[in-house]
Amino acid sequence: MEHILRQPKSSAPTALKIPDGLLVGSGVTTASSSIEPQDVYDGGLGGKDVRLRIANGGAGQSGLIGAWANAFINDRYKAGIAPFKVAWYLGDTTESLGFLAAGEVDIAVTYNEAAEKQSMDSGAAVQIKYGFRDHFYLVGPESDPAKLKDCAKDPLVMFNRIVDQGNKDLVVPPKDREPTRFLSRFDKSATNIKESELFCKIGQVPWAFAYSKWYHQYPRFPLQALRAASVLSEYTLTDRGTWLSSPESVTSPSVMDIFLEGSDTAGDLLLNPAHVLLGKEAKSEDEEVWKAFMTWVVDHDGGQKVIREFKKPEGPNGKQLYTEAPPE
Repeated sequence: MEHILRQPKSSAPTALKIPDGLLVGSGVTTASSSIEPQDVYDGGLGGKDVRLRIANGGAGQSGLIGAWANAFINDRYKAGIAPFKVAWYLGDTTESLGFLAAGEVDIAVTYNEAAEKQSMDSGAAVQIKYGFRDHFYLVGPESDPAKLKDCAKDPLVMFNRIVDQGNKDLVVPPKDREPTRFLSRFDKSATNIKESELFCKIGQVPWAFAYSKWYHQYPRFPLQALRAASVLSEYTLTDRGTWLSSPESVTSPSVMDIFLEGSDTAGDLLLNPAHVLLGKEAKSEDEEVWKAFMTWVVDHDGGQKVIREFKKPEGPNGKQLYTEAPPE
């Protein structure tokens, strides 16, 4: 069975076929109908009570939040704290900061400095730490209909090429290749904000046009969005953690290519820094736990050690998903 996304009646009569399981539509959001943890971790110690609640999107899906949680629980156990559990709540940056402000979580791990500053300025968050560095990837179909391989290694040049070729393909639909399309998560996530920033830097606002021309609005979480872009042969902005956490069927070189990736260099437009924010409404009865976590997460032999050792696939031949935060 396939889900079909059709243009509005005022647009050209085209249809976009979505494989089963990849839901799409203007009414789809990433928000849950009720806030329940996506997963709960006990460090293998069998603790009963949840004493730390963390909200995050991509790093939770990649498994990093779970790795942090299990290592932290064991660290506290060695320090004499009785076993406990850590709950992870799935949410993009905007949702995670909302959960934090509402007191639904104690910690938010997010990726947008402007939004994080607002959270601190409003008093919703009371402490912030640089957690790790992720990196945005500009990826797309191996066939490369916009010919990004011929571009300068500059995200603005490449985004401009996607816009230019996408518009041309609308006027004269190609007969010998797939049209140039860009998949946007369109969900106020840090990834959506970053791609919007890049479009604005070249003077473009493709979201202002009729829904689903070459700019495909697909409000889903990172793994699902990358899978859709792969299946539909569309360019998209994703992150290294999501890319390396996706199955080979999605990221195979015969299907998708990485055209540009971020580095740790300060000022790199594709650097994706992750910050750890402590909420004002964190549960007071668990103060000893979340206070310890905010110190542990940036410690060289604590949370940063987990970052160094977190690889996909696991083992010496795996690739490191994230890099350590710069020294404070």
